[in-house]
Amino acid sequence: MSSIFRPGSPFRKGYVDSPRNRSYVVMNNVLYHLHPVKVKRHGVRLSYTLCLGGLSFFLFIVLTITGIWLMFYFRPTELAYVDIQALQTDIAFGSLVRNMHRWGAHLMVLVVFLHMSRVFYHGAYKAPREFNWVIGVILLLLTLLLSFTGYLLPWDQLAIWAVTVGGNMAGYTPVIGAQAKFGLFAGLEATTATLLRFYVLHVLFLPFIIVIFMAVHFWRVRKDGGISGPL
Repeated sequence: MSSIFRPGSPFRKGYVDSPRNRSYVVMNNVLYHLHPVKVKRHGVRLSYTLCLGGLSFFLFIVLTITGIWLMFYFRPTELAYVDIQALQTDIAFGSLVRNMHRWGAHLMVLVVFLHMSRVFYHGAYKAPREFNWVIGVILLLLTLLLSFTGYLLPWDQLAIWAVTVGGNMAGYTPVIGAQAKFGLFAGLEATTATLLRFYVLHVLFLPFIIVIFMAVHFWRVRKDGGISGPL
């Protein structure tokens, strides 16, 4: 078996198929380590998971790549709307990348919701997976916040008034309503200060928090024995 392995392979001294070596490979390779040593048969059936968790992660990667590309051509100032128009008409592939980012964001919200629904339907929120269910709910809320903060960035009338409505709704929060509204707007109404605040949340703070929670989420899936079984 050792003759088929090339330099750079994770199998440094060849590989002989045995239960012990299978466990060794999984525990000593960062990619394989995402899964338990033994995966149940239903866990690899596409018809069972629909790969919704993997699709959510894939869409997050797509949004990260397209978002970084868009950052090269976008300024969170009063010229934001002009930059968006330039992306649509003047910059090569600008319209394509922006639409990939926009539709990818819509699709990610839908896929994450469907993933949560699939997990709930199969009872995967029950012991010993309660903690990971809470992490999943937090990731759903963070996904919605990521979508909401990105909605303002085109700085058109639709975005401004949508965020104004959202901020005014936050203003009716009991006890901390005024502080919540001021925290969102960086003032009393949507201005360029609001745009800058949403931009920082959208491209830096929320993605950083999501990456942390995704790492914990994947780790807990592995520690809980992989994909949960059918009811």
